[in-house]
Amino acid sequence: MIPAVVAALVAALFAQAFVRLRRRGRADHAGWDRAALFAAALALALVALYGPLDRLAEHDLLSAHMLQHVLIGDAAPALGLVALRGPLLFFFLPAPALGALARTGWIRATLRFLGRPRVAFALWSLNLGVWHVPALYDAALRHPALHDLEHACWLNAGIVVWTLLVDPAGHCRLSVGGRVALAAALFAAGQVLTDVLVFSFAPLYPAYAGAYGLSAVTDQQLAGVVMMAEQLLTLGTLAVVLLQPRIRAARAVTA
Repeated sequence: MIPAVVAALVAALFAQAFVRLRRRGRADHAGWDRAALFAAALALALVALYGPLDRLAEHDLLSAHMLQHVLIGDAAPALGLVALRGPLLFFFLPAPALGALARTGWIRATLRFLGRPRVAFALWSLNLGVWHVPALYDAALRHPALHDLEHACWLNAGIVVWTLLVDPAGHCRLSVGGRVALAAALFAAGQVLTDVLVFSFAPLYPAYAGAYGLSAVTDQQLAGVVMMAEQLLTLGTLAVVLLQPRIRAARAVTA
């Protein structure tokens, strides 16, 4: 229930930002494509947390649980932040809330700290590693509060790194090359886990014994493939978008 309430609140905040910006005559920064992207981000998160995928992830398949995590911690934050880039981001919070936030020193200091590339990468990698320790992974399935914390960690770690990758506020903490390098580092970190899952020939997670004709080992290997495929899609798309102007410029020079 809590994720649905949070999603409704976030949708309301986006809607008021969208309407305010359009009323100011800036539909160029609040187009319907942005609304569609933000709706897709919320839909991915809710599909991951409710319905058939959640039931499969909770009880049957490690690969479904992996898909749930990458949707919450990667795909949904990426789409949401792409939708919010530019002025929309600054209209997302109502003016009184934004002012109070700006006046709170410890919050500004925390955000600056989390915005450091090395810190963001370390937090994302730590989140990935810690929550895939088999004992903790299985404990989260037994204890709903711990499972909710796991999902919150995935979401927040994803928001932190994708804020740097997308740079919705235009802070330019990283150059284009720096953003591509961070994406490559995230992919490399993910591949460590992928390799462990794909090339382990004994089950690592006792809670998953296999289901629907898949053995525990095959399901585990499929979980690694799911993570690799999702990272290739999201981080690969980002790299292509970032490098496209340079590719076009290089083609123009050689033409």
